[in-house]
Amino acid sequence: MRTLSYFVSDVHLGLASADPKEREQRFTGFLKSIPRDAEALYLLGDIWDFWYEYRDVVPREGIRVVAEFIALMDAGVKVYFFPGNHDIWCYSFFESLGMQRCRQPMVLELGGRVFCLGHGDGLGGARPGYRLLNVIFKCRPLQKLFSTLHPWIAFRLGAGWSKNNRKSHGAYHFRGEDEVLYRFALQQSERQHIDFCIFGHYHDAVDMPLPTGTRLIVLKDWISGGLPHAVFDSANGSLEVFQP
Repeated sequence: MRTLSYFVSDVHLGLASADPKEREQRFTGFLKSIPRDAEALYLLGDIWDFWYEYRDVVPREGIRVVAEFIALMDAGVKVYFFPGNHDIWCYSFFESLGMQRCRQPMVLELGGRVFCLGHGDGLGGARPGYRLLNVIFKCRPLQKLFSTLHPWIAFRLGAGWSKNNRKSHGAYHFRGEDEVLYRFALQQSERQHIDFCIFGHYHDAVDMPLPTGTRLIVLKDWISGGLPHAVFDSANGSLEVFQP
């Protein structure tokens, strides 16, 4: 009987920071370690640092990772993915492989426990500048206009923007009760019973209880090392979180 479900976020494959090849090898090794009788793998966004999907072209970064996704699905493991703010431009490629695309926030039941899942960006509100950027990213006419660029140009523009954006913001530390994601999770858990809220996006390791009894988890990014992820065992209802 399949009982294990895995959760991971913010690998940022292709980011020219630290050691990109080592990070890809580390993540590939993690995927290989997932038992082939696991129930599911939930990808909570920003697995790629920049993803833009043309009709006939996809990024070559992380191709070994894609191969491991296929191997997991061939073994019967369900793979779900939430587009993050860095890999938002995914259209049909992953679904053509057999992965299931999800929209945040998604509430579901696993083994008698209720989960609220998502990447985490924009949940609970966002700054006006970020909201405007999100509207631009999701604008279909602008996406089609961007698609007219040669992939060599498009991928270098996207990767350069991401790298400069990261340098300008630096490390981020989750602000606890002052964080919009905290307030969002609290409001959700006040409306309905939720056992676990699991997100990414903030690049910080968070595991804290809410006043409602819900456990709020923000998974650390993979940039600084380690194998940050969570595993839920529906056989006993336990959730184990591995943070560096």
